[in-house]
Amino acid sequence: MDISSEQIAALVRKIMAGVAGGDVAAASDCNGCDVPVGVSNRHIHLTKEDLETLFGAGYELTPIKDLSQPGQYACKETLTIVGPSMRPIENVRVLGPLRKKSQVEISLTDSFVLKVKPPVRESGNLAGSAPIRIVGPKGVVELSEGCIIANRHIHMSPAEAEVFGIKDGETVTVDVEGKRRTRWYDVQVRVHKDFRLEMHVDTDDANSAGIGNGFKVKVVKE
Repeated sequence: MDISSEQIAALVRKIMAGVAGGDVAAASDCNGCDVPVGVSNRHIHLTKEDLETLFGAGYELTPIKDLSQPGQYACKETLTIVGPSMRPIENVRVLGPLRKKSQVEISLTDSFVLKVKPPVRESGNLAGSAPIRIVGPKGVVELSEGCIIANRHIHMSPAEAEVFGIKDGETVTVDVEGKRRTRWYDVQVRVHKDFRLEMHVDTDDANSAGIGNGFKVKVVKE
């Protein structure tokens, strides 16, 4: 029988409260709790209009792999992005589903190649972000804004957020153990009913810390 995330959270609260000698407040004291990591490579989100400009009228995305967050998936389609340097980065994966605004997420290292200056932002916060050109097999899309470096963030369901004692939009500190031990500050927490527990970092962060997909990091409450 499947167990819902709410039932899991209730069980965790019960166990933690028992360990704390019946102190229910301890149920939200998740200092040092583990969070799995998902490493995000450069990728593109598209609107329906831009999809058709790049691939042709009536074109639809071709899902090839479900991602860790429910409803999100990698597509067969790849595109080329070009900045002021005119040095292209090819084979940039498109992720679905379609969005209301097209968005290109890159790393700081990518920005040096492209000669763009994208801000570090929450996904979807595109106002005033960097311009970028997207080249497809059937056309070109010129985004006047839409290129960002995604901020470090943690996805949580409401039940998981309750266990951690964290609200949507709050920031936390995260410790990364291992050979290249480090600490990340101001990690944003995003809470939504469709999310599952996972921290997202880009390839620059992952490489600098020597970690990969599935590595466990710890949320620290100071």
